[in-house]
Amino acid sequence: MTVRRVMGIETEYGVLQPGRPMANPMLLSSHVVAVHAAAREAGRGRARWDYDDEDPLHDARGFHLQRASAHPSLLTDSPTVPAPSGDAPQELPRSDVEEYEDPGAANVILTNGARLYVDHAHPEYSSPEVTNPLDAVRWDRAGELVMLDSVRMLASNPALPDVSLYKNNVDGKGATYGTHENYLVDRAVPFGDLVARLTPFLVTRQVFTGAGRVGLGQRGEHPGFQLSQRADYMEAEVGLETTLRRPIVNTRDEPHADPTRWRRLHVIIGDATMLEVATYLRLGTAALVLWLVEQAEAGVPAACRAVRAVDRLALRDPVGAVHAVSHDLTLTERLELADGRRLTALEVQGEYVAAVRAALDGTEGASDAQTLDVLDRWESLLHRLADEPATCAREVEWVAKLRLLDGMRRRDHLAWDHPRLAAVDLQWSDVRPERGLYHRLVAADAVERLVTPEQVQDAVVHAPQDTRAYFRGEAVARYGTQISAASWDSVVFDVPGARALQRVPMRDPLRGTRAHVGDLLDTSPDARALLAALGG
Repeated sequence: MTVRRVMGIETEYGVLQPGRPMANPMLLSSHVVAVHAAAREAGRGRARWDYDDEDPLHDARGFHLQRASAHPSLLTDSPTVPAPSGDAPQELPRSDVEEYEDPGAANVILTNGARLYVDHAHPEYSSPEVTNPLDAVRWDRAGELVMLDSVRMLASNPALPDVSLYKNNVDGKGATYGTHENYLVDRAVPFGDLVARLTPFLVTRQVFTGAGRVGLGQRGEHPGFQLSQRADYMEAEVGLETTLRRPIVNTRDEPHADPTRWRRLHVIIGDATMLEVATYLRLGTAALVLWLVEQAEAGVPAACRAVRAVDRLALRDPVGAVHAVSHDLTLTERLELADGRRLTALEVQGEYVAAVRAALDGTEGASDAQTLDVLDRWESLLHRLADEPATCAREVEWVAKLRLLDGMRRRDHLAWDHPRLAAVDLQWSDVRPERGLYHRLVAADAVERLVTPEQVQDAVVHAPQDTRAYFRGEAVARYGTQISAASWDSVVFDVPGARALQRVPMRDPLRGTRAHVGDLLDTSPDARALLAALGG
């Protein structure tokens, strides 16, 4: 399906209470979720999140980590207490833990099919499933508005704490929080092939997907600027962890779908990006590489020929290369490959572009308009980053941020370790338009936009129509008081007078769409009628 595949983005937002740097982030995050639920989901009931099918300890390499051996940060399937961060695990006072004893207190299922909840001491917006990178941008931007809405409501209520939210990945004190991508992948592809063929791509893609960061090292202990917020926190090639010993390729095998047909590739190495083109290409290019890998596994001749060049891109030291690429503002440092060759990150990416293009050209009917747009933008950026990076400031976030910071440094004669630069780095991603520096660039038409404000505002309320998120979101909007629980792959109804709860499974992410169930929903005045029509 080229760039068209089921995908989504999970974003943990940075959270602070102005004037109280030691405020408990879990409690602040709880307020962010709760105030949204109280104001925007009122009258729809408070369906709990259904953890029955979740298993964060199942490893794609073929084993299951024993719960007693797992770091607490991996235990994301608890219905009562959010998993702590691996960066700074903390023992909460009993009074704080009690905030989470209501299973629904830190979880909201939104009418747009997304999930808003507390994860690892941060408010997280997990977007609904979409089928293409442009829709991924739209519903990711919708998450920014959901967070902004909570910030506004907290500020307007004197009984609640003010909260500032940032769409970034570092706190400047050594901790990082994730922006995870999810891609549905054919289960027939051996996981080892995914690792081998994706690793060089993920290591080097930060040349156009990086959000930029002031400071080098996990605590920013060395002055400077780098391409990526997450790079310095990558410590392993492959692994199950997400908040410590972070791997380039995560092995969590939790498909949220029929496990005999699909796996969910859980990518944790990416940055949170404000620029829409950066988000679009982050997902679009990954989808193209996955398409190439799947086509080669299926034996498609053009893909089999093209993937041979990718197989020769194995890096001698992938973890070291992640750090090296991020620290190289010239984009000229050569990475040593396993076969002894030395290529720059731009050249590695160029090999992927050439392989994907060759496979597309040799596969009849493979190229739709969005696929060609992603491919053309990808190729164009690589050429322009090599020749004149400044021309990419409307599309590449680290370039846009560096231009702003360099202007400040020249004007005010600031060294990279000046605290004003770190403050600007943080302010860049403030979700409040009157405070966030990214929003000033938008107002000045200094960045490229791919979706309209009207489309984003609609996505705050409505789910994508071409995935099962449509059924989930519409069920919550129409029958919320009769829903007991929901998850990515099921909705559990609690119909008054029924002898038992009734679960509607959604193991196929491409069913439950508007085309599939729209008429059925429109003709079902309540959950009882819907379940009867579904045969339940």
